[in-house]
Amino acid sequence: MNPIFSQYQNEDVRRLIAEYPLAWIISPMATTSAASLLPLIGKYDAGGTLIALIGHMAVANPLNAVFTDNPTAMILFNGPQGYISPNYAGPRNWGPTWNYATLRIEAQIHMGKDMTEYALGVLIDQCEKHLKQPWTATELEGRYEGLLTFIIGFEAKIDALHATFKLGQDEKISIINNIIDAHPDPELRTWMQSFKNKDGL
Repeated sequence: MNPIFSQYQNEDVRRLIAEYPLAWIISPMATTSAASLLPLIGKYDAGGTLIALIGHMAVANPLNAVFTDNPTAMILFNGPQGYISPNYAGPRNWGPTWNYATLRIEAQIHMGKDMTEYALGVLIDQCEKHLKQPWTATELEGRYEGLLTFIIGFEAKIDALHATFKLGQDEKISIINNIIDAHPDPELRTWMQSFKNKDGL
């Protein structure tokens, strides 16, 4: 893997999590396979570094019991991705590839019913804030307290983060421009454009 794909800034991590919040949470310590797709919201320090992820799961989710015994987790975020054909790049002797952005995070899961309302609030605020009339949990009225009994909130404290942003940084600028102009996925094009504009490209 070209080391240039591991060069990124805190804002790149924040953007990927914000735009692609549904992540795989896996227990590498479980005796049987234990994994779930869950939406997660990033928590950052004053310098913009990711320090934790906030989420919730069903009480009945097998991960709830697994993390009670061993809180070690692997978390995988998949960002923009897509096949890059020579038809997009231009030269016919150019080899096809796949561009993508991903985060692999090692974390410790801290769960508790006392975190549930906070975790729900963070997720709802993040997902609703762009809407003209943001929805709030109070609109559930009497159903809210009952629904809370079925879920549990958690915070995943970051131990290590490994990011890969393979978005054409190793290509000639003319090739990158061709791909950005021709590729059918607007999200991938936008991410490639943002990395093309970084210093050194």
